[in-house]
Amino acid sequence: MATEHLVIVGGDAAGMAAASQARRLRKPADLAITAFERSHFTSYSACGIPYWVGGEVDGPDALVARTAEEHRARDIDLRMRCEVTELDLDRGRVCFRELEDGGREAWTGFDKLVLATGARPRRPGLPGIDAPGVHGVQTLDDGRALLDTLDASPGRRAVVVGAGYIGVEMAEALIRRGYQVTVLEQSAQPMSTLDPDMGALVHEAMCAMGIETVLGATVTGVLTDEESTPGGGRVRAVTTEDAEYPADVVVLGLGVRPETTLAAAAGLPLGTSGGLLTDLAMRVRGHEHIWAGGDCVEVLDLVSGQLRHIALGTHANKHGQVIGTNAGGGYATFPGVVGTAVSKVCDLEIARTGLLEREAHAAGLRFVTVTVEATGRAGYYPGARPMHVKMLAERRTGRLLGVQIVGREGAGKRVDIAAVALTAGMTVERMTTLDLGYAPPFSPVWDPVLVAARKAVGAVREAGA
Repeated sequence: MATEHLVIVGGDAAGMAAASQARRLRKPADLAITAFERSHFTSYSACGIPYWVGGEVDGPDALVARTAEEHRARDIDLRMRCEVTELDLDRGRVCFRELEDGGREAWTGFDKLVLATGARPRRPGLPGIDAPGVHGVQTLDDGRALLDTLDASPGRRAVVVGAGYIGVEMAEALIRRGYQVTVLEQSAQPMSTLDPDMGALVHEAMCAMGIETVLGATVTGVLTDEESTPGGGRVRAVTTEDAEYPADVVVLGLGVRPETTLAAAAGLPLGTSGGLLTDLAMRVRGHEHIWAGGDCVEVLDLVSGQLRHIALGTHANKHGQVIGTNAGGGYATFPGVVGTAVSKVCDLEIARTGLLEREAHAAGLRFVTVTVEATGRAGYYPGARPMHVKMLAERRTGRLLGVQIVGREGAGKRVDIAAVALTAGMTVERMTTLDLGYAPPFSPVWDPVLVAARKAVGAVREAGA
């Protein structure tokens, strides 16, 4: 039997998980695997970049789960600093360009193709946005470039544009490095991944930590030290419609969008967010031998039943496992997600799973909301700190729809209780009977999540049909 050729575009979480799983199932004589990665690193944790920048962890090598040499030792032909520039689906081949050593271009054929091209940071087309000292933070190469700027910076003023997960994490990292940090956020509260009332708690904590947080701020441009040539010199300030904020370094935390330029040019199906559309086996719709996974795809939201783009390494690794199993001749599926995410800014832990209020409205759901304040340990135990838990439940059925948690130590990972309940389709009444671990150092007799569930049961009953 002739050797099949599996080509993988993208050498991070989804791509290399797929390569590794396919290799477990198929020997090199049966399946040749070639993977292309345009950066200097493979199989790395982009989520660790803020903690590397902040000096809490070493990098970049410590953030690499498996090196290129380790992949190659498993008979995976991994081509680093090599960018795929075109997909020829009719002839079953891809065009690639080496980004070093002369920039050679060539084509290689495939029998099976995996697209794991990830996401790209949102970078608005504003004056001066590409000036030296303005950084997006998506790859380890980005993290290293930011650190080089910080090491060379003569000043200690930083502006972070955007107060989502990356924005608040980078604000903390810069505070740790001794910078005076200003965060500019266009919305009325930081963390648009939370409801506004929960985002207000994050805002209050950020201000208490010395992070100047300017809300309702629309950024209009970046000023440089060569005013006569916008963008021609090093960054010196960020401007909004109302003010100017001095900056020696600027970090963009405006989120990401799927990197599907190649897929779109090849005519592959995209969803409303621009992410690739796949079936449960992560196979690109309408294409038997093409799979896609990671930050470049849309996934099914198990709570709303709608497709969403959620860029997280947890999903990407699972996608890769499913893709590798199927490309290797087995069978696996990825049923969907409930939208769980957790982060922190200094000692404040921030978590959510399921739907926000606006998302529940958009899905046409009728629901009730409750918010409780409780402690993460027994109230009499030393170190007990308050946490806020917000819960959404469907009005008629009592089905859990979403949970948000903001608090100190022990708050963030409590969201996993709700994530499991959401995945299981539990009602809030059923949640109140969950047999959770209890001891005074870890939880009150009634865990805060269950306190919220009890209150939600009452709200459902009071709301009726």
